[in-house]
Amino acid sequence: MKQNITLIGAGLVGSLLSIYLKKRGHEVTVYERRPDLRTNRMSAGKSINLALSDRGWRGLEGVGIADDIRKVAIAMKGRMIHNLDGRVVFQPYGKEGQAIYSVSRGGLNCVLMDLAEKHGTKIHFGERCTHLDLQKNEAYFENFDTKKTTAVTADRFFATDGAFSAGRLQLQLSTDRFDYQQFYLQHGYKELVIPPTASGDFAMDPNALHIWPRGQFMLIALPNMDKTFTCTLFFPFEGEYSFASLDTNEKMLDFFNKIFPDAVPLMPTLEADYKNNPVSSLCIVKCWPWTFANKLALVGDAAHAIVPFYGQGMNCGFEDCVELEKLMNRYGDDWDTVFREYETLRKPDGDAIADLAVANFVEMRDKTADPKFLLQKKIEARFSQQHPDKWIPLYTMVTFSPDTRYSTALREGQRQEAIMQKIMAMPGIEEKWDSEEVEQAILKMI
Repeated sequence: MKQNITLIGAGLVGSLLSIYLKKRGHEVTVYERRPDLRTNRMSAGKSINLALSDRGWRGLEGVGIADDIRKVAIAMKGRMIHNLDGRVVFQPYGKEGQAIYSVSRGGLNCVLMDLAEKHGTKIHFGERCTHLDLQKNEAYFENFDTKKTTAVTADRFFATDGAFSAGRLQLQLSTDRFDYQQFYLQHGYKELVIPPTASGDFAMDPNALHIWPRGQFMLIALPNMDKTFTCTLFFPFEGEYSFASLDTNEKMLDFFNKIFPDAVPLMPTLEADYKNNPVSSLCIVKCWPWTFANKLALVGDAAHAIVPFYGQGMNCGFEDCVELEKLMNRYGDDWDTVFREYETLRKPDGDAIADLAVANFVEMRDKTADPKFLLQKKIEARFSQQHPDKWIPLYTMVTFSPDTRYSTALREGQRQEAIMQKIMAMPGIEEKWDSEEVEQAILKMI
């Protein structure tokens, strides 16, 4: 039965979900707090480049728009590790042909909004949600320019308005026993840029995610379609080496020249970028429940905001849309069951990828240049190649195995790590890492 559905938020997840709902024949309207970033790119705000992987591609394929997005995506086949001594080492992400894809958040959002409107979604910009009356099925939006408040009635509401969701806030304020946890990392981030070379080409290999791992902090760079790289410095807010301590241009340049010596010559606007670009925080949100009766559902970051270190925030949000579509196919107009099954299914996975993302931050900044860690990964890759039915590496489960739930990947990854700690403690593991003895030892522990 055709429903009148209102979405709060026209970001990546809201735009995609609106297409799924329109294809089911519903009347879909989206209210977005920001101006239309297609005509006002300043409204895109701060952004870490996104990494589309198999879960996200499946979400796009579900509404037939993956080919449109491939036109604005660049394949990254592995990590390019920039060591302090100048060595650069490539670490493939998976098997031959497997890659994650760099996309601009703003660029992707523009494409998704275009496609949403093409499918018949109505998007209203500059409209801030100020209140939800879930008893009356009404939402109230204040126009940014006129300050006029509009009351909107709908059969269902989906809050797709991000980590600081107005829809979620209403659940906190108006429902009993709503659990809410918000965590901030002690690290923030600042965006920098590597422009094209004088000849107009990429300054580094574009088919890799570049990482400068330095222990308690790191710099990363992802390629863009215009031959630039978006760089992100993940750095403590306070401490000996921190945003607080680099309080002069001289201190900043001295630090970068010592810690990221091969990056500095590629960044002619480093001084201006560091001075002018803001420092942003990294937040994790966990909450419960994700729905109210059959009237409101939280989707994407509104339900499970995570830090970006597994590149799964967008992918997880797109997977929410896929799972909602499956449930709508299964239960039809039984929205009570759709919403209840959705939150019960997705909550463990949202929590799991939040924990996995924090753990991957430690791996990226501390371990990717550690010879012992790299040896462990070689052993795992070799064993997985020999026994693919018995061992799938954690990164592969998360990134390239969309049929494996995040919660399953977390549990299996913990089991595998316990086995590998015992293997790495074997005497002489450096010399016999590829021996039958090590292979048999893993098999016995499995």
